[in-house]
Amino acid sequence: MSRNYEGLIILNTKGLDSSVEDLVQAIGKEIEAEGAKLEEVKPIGRRQFAYPQKNAESGHYVNYHFSADPSVIDAIQKRLKLNPQVQLQHYQAR
Repeated sequence: MSRNYEGLIILNTKGLDSSVEDLVQAIGKEIEAEGAKLEEVKPIGRRQFAYPQKNAESGHYVNYHFSADPSVIDAIQKRLKLNPQVQLQHYQAR
C-alpha cells in the first residue's frame, strides 16, 4: 500500500565541491534507491537556524514529495543519516 509523503531535508553545503543542484539530485536518487517514487522536488533555499546545529548556522532546505510504502521511510532515514551532507530530515504523510 503506497502513501504520499513530504520530506523536508536540510542540507549542509559547507565545503561542498559540487553545486547545490547536484546534491539535491543525488539525495533524490538515494530516496528512489530505497523504493520510493519521487514526484516533485522543491528547493526552498538557504535559511538561518534559530540556533547552531552540528557546527552549522544555516542550511539549504529542500522539500521532496514522493510516494512509498510506510516501511520505506525508515530505510530512507537510515540511509540519509549516513550522508554527511544531510543536516536534518523530517517526513510526514500528505
